[in-house]
Amino acid sequence: MRNLIAALLALALSACSTPQARVDRLAQQAGLTREIVPGAAFRHVTYRPDSPRIGAQLHVYIDGDGTPYRDRNTIAADPTPRVPIALYLMRLDATPTLYLGRPCYLGLARDPGCDAGYWTLKRFSPEVVQSMAAALKFEIARSGQRHVTLIGHSGGAALAVLIADRVPEVDRVITIAGNLDVEGWVRLHHYSPLSGSLDPMTSAPHRLNVELIHFAGGDDQAIPAAMITAAASHIGGRVTVIPHFDHQCCWEAVWPSLLSTIQMEQLDSSIPLVKE
Repeated sequence: MRNLIAALLALALSACSTPQARVDRLAQQAGLTREIVPGAAFRHVTYRPDSPRIGAQLHVYIDGDGTPYRDRNTIAADPTPRVPIALYLMRLDATPTLYLGRPCYLGLARDPGCDAGYWTLKRFSPEVVQSMAAALKFEIARSGQRHVTLIGHSGGAALAVLIADRVPEVDRVITIAGNLDVEGWVRLHHYSPLSGSLDPMTSAPHRLNVELIHFAGGDDQAIPAAMITAAASHIGGRVTVIPHFDHQCCWEAVWPSLLSTIQMEQLDSSIPLVKE
């Protein structure tokens, strides 16, 4: 009996330490409710505030690639982010918000249709983008919102730009340390080409009526500010480089003020690039 109790306790502790459990716990502490909603080819986990909020814009957060690989040569069984930057930022946003999970993430890796390709080489594939767009349309229809801002961190930024082309209610995209040049990022880090994935740099022309705002970290080695600036000159949008920030640090510290600035329309095309 003691052995059984010990085994059950060990199992419980192990479950609590999974990336999905940690994200769920973070969401619960922030007063967010977890739900699974339909997309196209996939299901998607969402988190939303427990209490309804009033506002003209729905802010939809999309996280980065998480942990596609355990190491450079071993594919992870669960790609859920260990550090969900987008969820951390969403906790600081007082407007109507939604966290939109990627296919096969957040405990859905064994869903029908899921395979490791959808968090490795096909992470930005047409079927991923289409399914996330369908899930977003489902949420828009349910909420009645007609103005949507997509906010993406890292790989979530690539998805945000691609999804915006498919959802007419999206009128603004904000990227944070965004992977806007997938092919250039692959070359920089000597990764395998993401065959089967779309690339914001080479996809069809993007909608002209979507405002693009890009934030980059001056010390970001994963996606350097220069790469984001070059990509923005091609796909559009204004870039602000924040000195001494890197890929993960320290976006939480400034996020409320950045949101406030955007919402008051104090950032405009005349603001120059901030350099160290």
